[in-house]
Amino acid sequence: MSISFIKGHGTENDFVLVPDADGALAGRLDEQVVRRLTDRHAGIGADGVIRVTRTETMAEFGGLADDAEWFMDYRNADGSVAEMCGNGVRVMARYLWEERLVEGPVLALATRGGVRTVHGEPDGTLTVEMGHAKPAATRQLSFVAAGGRTWEATPVWVPNPHAVVFVDDLAEPGRLVEPPELRPPSLFPESANVEFVADRGRKHIALRVWERGVGETRSCGTGVCAAAWVAMRRDGAGVGARYVVDVPGGQLAVTERPDGELLLTGPAVLGLRGRVNL
Repeated sequence: MSISFIKGHGTENDFVLVPDADGALAGRLDEQVVRRLTDRHAGIGADGVIRVTRTETMAEFGGLADDAEWFMDYRNADGSVAEMCGNGVRVMARYLWEERLVEGPVLALATRGGVRTVHGEPDGTLTVEMGHAKPAATRQLSFVAAGGRTWEATPVWVPNPHAVVFVDDLAEPGRLVEPPELRPPSLFPESANVEFVADRGRKHIALRVWERGVGETRSCGTGVCAAAWVAMRRDGAGVGARYVVDVPGGQLAVTERPDGELLLTGPAVLGLRGRVNL
């Protein structure tokens, strides 16, 4: 089987996009195929795979077709399914606009985490309505251990699960070659992304992120939202707060609307195109 692909990234969080408008590849991009595509030594190389398909082809989510024509079928690099990806949503929107598959400056995309609306900005960046952050339902303390150290963490879902940790120096966790330990594991039955966050100034933070199913990545859109949301509560930021977030791959901005909706703004870039034999 031969398929076409497009490589794209958002602040160097990179993806292999596979166009599949009619859903012919549903079920064929299994765990083994995804791992081959994302392998950085023997494949194309990426943090994840996005199958670009019409929402009506998704049996479980077809009811969203009236709200969003296109669906982001997202897989992590290890083949596992994720609810959505904030950087990936922007990259997929960029692809649909550049291919003239959609029109207008506003685009609705369906994901496993719900419908996300993307706005094209005058400066070329894209803003995604990421939904509301959801804190843990329990007051049970959560902890993250890495590099021989342990920190208290704040659990939050956006909608992917995250554990946000504040550190004095981003070097504290050391080389993240193994998944950070989450305690208690029962709080995150499907594991979680971990954000190590340091202050850079007023309403300005920086982070490193370990993504479940991927490893340490250059950026994570939902992780940036989670970190900014927790920082806003820590700082007592008011309605309409906007935080700048530095990631290894660039810079993003998170704004919280008065209704609690989180807006993620940043770049989306398309690059290599081709075909690959599976």
